[in-house]
Amino acid sequence: MSDAIKGLQSIKSMQHINTSSIRNKEESEYIKLFLFEKERNRLKTQETSMLLKLAVIQNRLQEIQDYKESQAEIMASTEHEGKLKNSKKDGENEWETMSLDY
Repeated sequence: MSDAIKGLQSIKSMQHINTSSIRNKEESEYIKLFLFEKERNRLKTQETSMLLKLAVIQNRLQEIQDYKESQAEIMASTEHEGKLKNSKKDGENEWETMSLDY
């Protein structure tokens, strides 16, 4: 029957074809390079964004640390003054009493 139909012998089925659907293998490399370049650009943008966020976070942490240190110095000097006042009141009672009306 295949001899009766002209050109039937030249038809190839997909089972007998061993070549890639992409004609040139180089084309797939260009696609990979293009996709990698796109991904690299996206990652660079994300890196820039994250570095900006990191700078803001580090600045805030430094502000908190500076405030904590300044408050620690103030509290230390206040406690020192309190101890000096208490040492002057050796004979006096440290507690004050007051009456409460119910």
